[in-house]
Amino acid sequence: MRNAIGIFLLLSLFSCKTDQKEDSAGILPEFRDLAVRYPETFRDTSVVDDYFGTKVADPYRWLEDENSPEALRWIGQQQSLTNNYLKYIPYREAIRRRLTELWNYERYTSPIRRGEYYYMFKNDGLQNQDVLFRMAKLDSPLETVLDPNRFSSDGTVSLGEIAFSKDGSRLAYQISDAGSDWRSILVRDLSSGRNLQDTVRWVKFSQVAWSGDGFFYSRYPEPLPGEALAGSNEFHQVYYHKLGTSQSEDVLAFADRRNPKRNIYARTTDDERFLVLSVVESTSGNALYFRDLRTDDPTFVPIVEGFDHDFELIGSEENNLYILTNFKAPNKRLLRINTQQPGARYWQEVIPASEDVLQEAYFFGGKLILHYLHDAYSQLKVFSTEGKEEKTIELPGIGTVLEVSGRKDSPEAFYTFSSLIQPNTIYRLDLNSFGQSVFKQPKSAFDSDAYEVKQVRYKSYDGVEVPMFIVHKKGMKLNGNHPTLLYGYGGFDIPVLPVFNRTRFMLFPVILENGGVCAVASIRGGGEFGTAWHEAGTKHRKQNVFDDFQAAAEYLIANQYTNSTKLGIHGASNGGLLVGACLVQRPDLYAVALPAVGVLDMLRYQKFTIGWAWADDYGLSDNEEDFNYLYAYSPLHNVTRQKYPATLITTADHDDRVVPAHSFKFGSALQANQESNAPVLIRIESSAGHGAGTPTSKRIEAGADMLSFMLYNMKEGVIYSAAPEDEN
Repeated sequence: MRNAIGIFLLLSLFSCKTDQKEDSAGILPEFRDLAVRYPETFRDTSVVDDYFGTKVADPYRWLEDENSPEALRWIGQQQSLTNNYLKYIPYREAIRRRLTELWNYERYTSPIRRGEYYYMFKNDGLQNQDVLFRMAKLDSPLETVLDPNRFSSDGTVSLGEIAFSKDGSRLAYQISDAGSDWRSILVRDLSSGRNLQDTVRWVKFSQVAWSGDGFFYSRYPEPLPGEALAGSNEFHQVYYHKLGTSQSEDVLAFADRRNPKRNIYARTTDDERFLVLSVVESTSGNALYFRDLRTDDPTFVPIVEGFDHDFELIGSEENNLYILTNFKAPNKRLLRINTQQPGARYWQEVIPASEDVLQEAYFFGGKLILHYLHDAYSQLKVFSTEGKEEKTIELPGIGTVLEVSGRKDSPEAFYTFSSLIQPNTIYRLDLNSFGQSVFKQPKSAFDSDAYEVKQVRYKSYDGVEVPMFIVHKKGMKLNGNHPTLLYGYGGFDIPVLPVFNRTRFMLFPVILENGGVCAVASIRGGGEFGTAWHEAGTKHRKQNVFDDFQAAAEYLIANQYTNSTKLGIHGASNGGLLVGACLVQRPDLYAVALPAVGVLDMLRYQKFTIGWAWADDYGLSDNEEDFNYLYAYSPLHNVTRQKYPATLITTADHDDRVVPAHSFKFGSALQANQESNAPVLIRIESSAGHGAGTPTSKRIEAGADMLSFMLYNMKEGVIYSAAPEDEN
């Protein structure tokens, strides 16, 4: 393998002080191509797999061992190449400063009442991690309970899920190092404000289910040295940890020795009477079991033992469990199941299915609060426990309810609402009078009132109608020349909703402020319209997802929002697969592609960490029919010699959900086959994972890099003032 030759500038370009002149608005009058010379990446032609008679070369497999000396050298070369390119974009620092201004506002989560206090998270604006506070009353001063910013100096150790004991005296919380999915559980005594000695390690994909003087949790066996971030995760088990004892004394509560590729999630009901297990084989469908903790019988009673449908516990009342399910209801319904007679013939339907998707259900204040998706945006309704509708809650507009909090024994509830242009606002709801008021409303530097959100519908290639949200400045003239970013996901029954979320928040406001358009397509594969919509984008129907997204791009061009030289696409994880497949299939349609932490090698994804659990959506290359379909669209395996759009692939060195080898191999293939001067770069974040817990500082840096790369390759300037000379 040869050393990197480094970046080669075709023209005399930007030094530390650019000699280009800017107009009064700070817009650069001309753009010059920054052509790059890529590191020469070794191709191992001896690596060839035989899939049912089809020989498939995998010349970059050596990059799967990211800790090998060769891979580490290659990673360093790619990081240098990307950094050298980005530093020559003259407004990168101006965008970073604007993102810092936009991010710098107080943010809260909905309060929850536990014991004698309300608890809520708050971020002052630029803190790397949100801080947990408590208050005796809603207007009382905030008292710090847990500050994750003190976990590490650089903010890379983050807080995961938290769980309060029944009486509110103790808090179990999970922490993650560098964004990994591996967690440790610690316990804090809330009266003294000090941690107990208890520490539970090697926890992954787990809730904390309190029971008496301890809790249930899920874990895998401790990984072998060197396999923590890439080795396959198998034999998920449930243990009980008693406070004051060492982890070695934890009691095994449930294990399935015959089925290593099943995950088990444990949850106790609010009264801690029942332990409920949800057992999954993939990302859709689960078996459901319960155990009565008031008895000494350790046996789990089955409610459902198949994996064809979803069954989610939302609450309990005496002997009854309330279960949200899509069984015989593609848009979901709510059942009441008596633990004395748990057989299916005794199930009672409390809330039948409707034309809208029943996304979530909550059991608060003796009532049922139901969160529906209507045309891919939120509706909130209140029902009695017998299923009688009492009220439709008036929401502020087209947007998303992000969380609802409350207690079973209190008529007070809170919900958080957001839209594509409105940051999270928290409302207090009285479940007796149904009156509501604003509890916390953020004041950000983004002028939401200057922009409008609309929902349009377009036809995909097979004639199916697909909704899309579009946001732009009010009164904007559609001249076909606006920089535009199209966002999508399309997988795992996850709806992509109109919300001011952290991923898109880093990109959308800057694009909008600079005369651009942002769009979110509600494509198949997601959960916007129930089970049928999801299944229409899975396995051998996965091409529907890409077709829907490409049809959305064509709609934006045909309706004069933009053109192919001004259109960018972005998605993360399964959305990274979406972007990768689309840029390979239709490179002529886009100016810029931003695939983030993407699943890009569809023939080997199942061989790493939790990848095997995605088979329900993707299929497996071990099956001949699945192989033929996967091979036909796998981004890595469909790169050919042609002109590709400017592409910035983003990944992280501690991503143990979608391992960075996907991005490494795909980026190498694109670089080797790029015929145009448009750059193909790989941005590798250090001490970060799949996204959860990423520090604010790293989010801002990543957002500035993605935005400056996108706008520069669209030959777009920005309205922000250039950075002062002493910052260059």
